[in-house]
Amino acid sequence: MDHPLIDLINAKIRAAEAEGAFDDLPGAGKPLPTCDDPENAVLTRILKDNGAVPEAVSLSRNLARLRAELLETADRTRRRTLLQDMAMLETRLEIARRR
Repeated sequence: MDHPLIDLINAKIRAAEAEGAFDDLPGAGKPLPTCDDPENAVLTRILKDNGAVPEAVSLSRNLARLRAELLETADRTRRRTLLQDMAMLETRLEIARRR
């Protein structure tokens, strides 16, 4: 079943083509990039454009930040808290990598 507004959509596209709205677009005349996962291509692009990263990458970054903070911290209470947080992140990272 076609979209109820398909005729209007097609008319708008034809009018835009006639006005040259699609001329000089980035990548015009070049082949489309290969896609490893065509079913999720739009979702992947949206996530990438908005800075989303896989959970394992995010956890690794947080773990590196905590390690750097641990090296600079002399307070024993804060060091204990950092070590606990690092242990939790390491566990979560291992789980994320197994998925």
